[in-house]
Amino acid sequence: MLEQTERNPGIVERLLTFGRMIKFSHSIFALPFAVVSAIVVVAMLEVTLTWVDVLLLLICMVSARTAAMGFNRIADREIDALNPRTNRRELPSGKISTGEAWIFTGGATVVFIAASFGVNQLCGLLSFPLLALLYGYSLTKRYTWASHFVLGACLGAAPIGVWFALTGSFHWAPILLGLGVTLWTAGFDIYYSLQDEEFDREKGLRSVPARFGKQSSLWIVRFVHLLAVVAYAGFGIAANLSFPFWFGLTAVTWILLYEAWLLRNGDLSKIDIAFFNLNGYVSILFAIAVVVDVML
Repeated sequence: MLEQTERNPGIVERLLTFGRMIKFSHSIFALPFAVVSAIVVVAMLEVTLTWVDVLLLLICMVSARTAAMGFNRIADREIDALNPRTNRRELPSGKISTGEAWIFTGGATVVFIAASFGVNQLCGLLSFPLLALLYGYSLTKRYTWASHFVLGACLGAAPIGVWFALTGSFHWAPILLGLGVTLWTAGFDIYYSLQDEEFDREKGLRSVPARFGKQSSLWIVRFVHLLAVVAYAGFGIAANLSFPFWFGLTAVTWILLYEAWLLRNGDLSKIDIAFFNLNGYVSILFAIAVVVDVML
């Protein structure tokens, strides 16, 4: 028993290390929008959700994100090793070996494909092009400054995928929601990339800050986030949502404005607040607004 007790902290710490590698806490950005999509499907189309449906969709979300982030860390390990901001990540620092990362990523990929087929055969078949998108994002920064929008599309696919999985059809509501998530994500990823502007330029990596500079990038984010709010509003109209949603969207808009104000002079000391804290509030507040709207 003593031997088992001594091993358990190591096992827990190992799991936490893998969780840090894939930034598991960042699931807060996409998961609430997937939940929103499921809730609106149930409310609009009177679709019946079983616990098996919920479990399979949750497994799909977590495993897809795990596979995508695992591959991203593998693909970027040499670049991360050269960047002072990222050289302490799990792969460059040796906390996780490349082989372990491949096994972890491969396992998540298999789980995602299996869970997708568990939903239905068509979702299983569509899991392959989605994986191509998720994996492909990690390579786009080498070729185009629009990589932020590819990342956005990866997250934006979540609410669209959930809707399709539950109904077998498309609708303007999830498409507009997915577009909003795509634009919102691209915007805050551009903010985050401001930290690596000089490094990206020096190493020949493509990003909006490296291509257009800091001040122009800030204006690009403001415009992109404006379009995101418009897309969210379109979702509210398409889903026939009412006052609680519009109140929540107004609050989300103010958060995005505050985010822009915090970084108005390119002060990167506030990037963590703007990137994680405020955008975490955006996704949670948006989801709460939709849930309250549907319940009322």
